[in-house]
Formats: sequence, structure tokens, C-alpha cells
Amino acid sequence: INKFTHIRWSEEMSFCGWSSEVYKDHFDKGVYVCSECNYELFSSTKKFQHSSPWPAFTHTVHEDSVSRRKETPTAYKVSCGKCGNGLGHEFLGDGPKPGESRF
Repeated sequence: INKFTHIRWSEEMSFCGWSSEVYKDHFDKGVYVCSECNYELFSSTKKFQHSSPWPAFTHTVHEDSVSRRKETPTAYKVSCGKCGNGLGHEFLGDGPKPGESRF
């Protein structure tokens, strides 16, 4: 299966209109992995189109693929579950179906 390196997101990038994300419109079959440690994060089967400038996923590959830290009532700060690399956010209730999250 193909492995796609998940771009490292910094604190600053999490809040800007950065539009050069190479995997936003990338829907080839494969697994997105951490750019620091190569740990499996997201599967292309859980990816969906979203208006944000980043790729959007509903679920992680493994239960421990990411670690979460509550940031607001509707968002968690998300890091790689293995090495702590910053990945962005999980937005509660912003997935393609009611009640689903968006990573």
C-alpha cells in the first residue's frame, strides 16, 4: 500500500490560510504517515472533501495514531501518538456525517 508523508503543521500554520498543502486534493489509495517517525496516522478510505485548506479525515488508522489535548469545547489539538509531532486539530461535529469529527 502507498504511504504518504503527512506534512508537519506548526502552531502558526494551524491558524493561517495556508493553501499549498499537497495532499488536500490527493485521493490515491494509501496511508498517511507522520513526517517525523513514519507512524500510520490516517487512511485514504477515511478522507473526504472539505472547504478547509488541509486534507480532512474522519478517523485515524489506529486508536493510538494521535494524541489529543482539549483546546476549545469543539476542538482538540492533535499530535502524532508515537512521537508528538504536531498535526493540527480535530474538530468535533465537523465531519461529513452528523456527529463525526474532522481531523
